[in-house]
Amino acid sequence: MYGTVMIGQLGSPPDQARRVLTDWLAERAPLIPGFVDAGLLVTHDGSTVVNWARFVDRAAYLALAEDPEQDRWYRERLEPLLTGQPRWIDGDWTDLAIP
Repeated sequence: MYGTVMIGQLGSPPDQARRVLTDWLAERAPLIPGFVDAGLLVTHDGSTVVNWARFVDRAAYLALAEDPEQDRWYRERLEPLLTGQPRWIDGDWTDLAIP
């Protein structure tokens, strides 16, 4: 699997970020070939958000990353909730299991 992690600073209440990303899962995710899953972590103080998304492969991820509609969605819906630019980390996912 391939995916991305976004680490950003929230400039709005954490519930807004949760709502926006839940809406993305309902509205956009079903339309994205190769999307596997996503998750969200909000720090205890509500200042930092970590969002991750996984795809069947790098090509599926890049198709979304290069989609103008996804860019519009991000700029209109998620970016306004952040202060500054988030850090993005892309790469291969490995699921680990306890032996």
